[in-house]
Amino acid sequence: VVLRNAERVGPGRPSKTAATNAEVPVPWSRFSAWLECVCVVTFDLELGQAIEVHKLRKTSICYLSFPDSYSGCLGDTQFSFRLRQSVGRSSSWFGHEDAYNRDAPVTLQKEHAHFHGYVYFRQVKDASVKRGYFQKSLVVVSRLPFGNLFHSLLQVIAPEYFEKHEPWLETVCNEIDQWPAPVPGQTLNLPVMGVVMQVQIPPKVETSGGSPVKQPQTENLLPAPTVLPSVHELDLFKCFQSVLIHMQMLWELMLLGEPVVVMAPSPTVSSETVLALVSAIAPLRYCGDYRPYFTIHDSEFKEYTTRTQAPPNVILGVTNPFFIKTFHCWPHIIRLGDLKMSGDLPKQVKVKKLAKLKTLDTKTYIYNFLLCNKGIYTAYKTFLHKDKSFIKRLLKGIQKKRPSEVQSAILRRHLLEQTESFILPLERYLESLMPPQRSMSPWKTPPQIRSFSQDEFMKTLEQAGPQLTLKGDWTGLYRRFFRSPNFDGWYRLRHREMTQKVECLHLEAICAADLLTWNKDKSEVEIVDLILKLREKLVTRKHQLPVKEELLEKLEQSIQTIISSLPEDLQTLLHRQ
Repeated sequence: VVLRNAERVGPGRPSKTAATNAEVPVPWSRFSAWLECVCVVTFDLELGQAIEVHKLRKTSICYLSFPDSYSGCLGDTQFSFRLRQSVGRSSSWFGHEDAYNRDAPVTLQKEHAHFHGYVYFRQVKDASVKRGYFQKSLVVVSRLPFGNLFHSLLQVIAPEYFEKHEPWLETVCNEIDQWPAPVPGQTLNLPVMGVVMQVQIPPKVETSGGSPVKQPQTENLLPAPTVLPSVHELDLFKCFQSVLIHMQMLWELMLLGEPVVVMAPSPTVSSETVLALVSAIAPLRYCGDYRPYFTIHDSEFKEYTTRTQAPPNVILGVTNPFFIKTFHCWPHIIRLGDLKMSGDLPKQVKVKKLAKLKTLDTKTYIYNFLLCNKGIYTAYKTFLHKDKSFIKRLLKGIQKKRPSEVQSAILRRHLLEQTESFILPLERYLESLMPPQRSMSPWKTPPQIRSFSQDEFMKTLEQAGPQLTLKGDWTGLYRRFFRSPNFDGWYRLRHREMTQKVECLHLEAICAADLLTWNKDKSEVEIVDLILKLREKLVTRKHQLPVKEELLEKLEQSIQTIISSLPEDLQTLLHRQ
């Protein structure tokens, strides 16, 4: 965190004293495990939005931290955004392994090419300000997609900050620097300014049956902790209430990574809707780009609004009416109103064909038409039929005044089961590409994984197709999925995991082999070559592969026994290496 009087040491920038003393912890290291920085953005009459605290993609953060003037947000408003770490750098979720990412679900892993920003914006009348309004945003920036947690944090600290200013913020940052590390699967108590937030980050593999959460060792916490049911989950029912009857279409658009623009009346509606869309295909990770709140000042504005090529695989949430003209040629446009929960069924928006827009004579007519007519504008036809029984269940819940959180749970479960049913045949086919375990020889290089064949996979659908009652063109959906960024991201991740599994099995075969017997009739050159290769495997794989500790210990003992049987000069050389 770079506060005015703490600039000398920031996250990842240890002081010279700390660098020369291994026993001194790196300043802000615990803070950095959760947050990248904290920013304060104020409105300056001459400069516009101006950042007061921190220096990190300053211009982008400034514009993304304030609602568009068209939104008319008075009082306190919360929303989120996402931005690239550096201009021109594309997203990458691969090749950046750390302890957290190894244990976290793929949808909750840290992003190393993007930041998530969580905003608490206040705009109130103030006669002492020349503009007539107090306008300021408190922003926390993180690589973690923990929207629920960080918005809850802002609800605790932002109102006090607006009254007590920077010294209060420094105290908050120092308290966050005492938090335990974000470890998936553990219940964590996070104290801040007299409040204890209790959270659990889901582990990569959920235990079946929903076993109770492990409670931390600390007892009799004072004050009693505020338990957050999730660090990331949104109220899906609230987000999708006006498009419930079109959930099948929206799920397919997300699965296929189609370009989508969400036009909303406020950054809150915009960001929540985009994040809800991205989460609709969990546990599959959405591998395209997405911007919960996007402005004309964004550094990628020209890239995403060019007319010389097809729209990119991105979901954009916008509030400025200017985008109605800019994006009217995009294939899928969702025009929404305010998210207001009521006891009655919200008016469902209609799907309207883009051809209707093309018949309008000028951009002005298109602008006025979209501005006044909410709906989903697309020519897309779903591959699968709607699940009418599911829609009826949700609508019946509205009539019975079923709580929103229960409706959200029903909706989330339905989407989860549909995605899992879609992915299951792919997972089964991947298993068939793995080399048989009997082919693992400790004396040969690991066998190769067979290549993925789309045609071969399609033949397996007859016996191992999706286990759902939904009818439709599943084959067509899979073929379209193979051309999407989501398939590319999913396959690269799974192939990497399969490669690690093969290496793990090969290492286990080596550990279980009788190296001493093999050693008897081999030359010194062959023995030394084997020892060097085994040592390299131990060093590079020991902390990356889930091999049983006792097998590794056995292998290390075998290596030492083999070394002791060699001449003294070779023993000395190997020990030095």
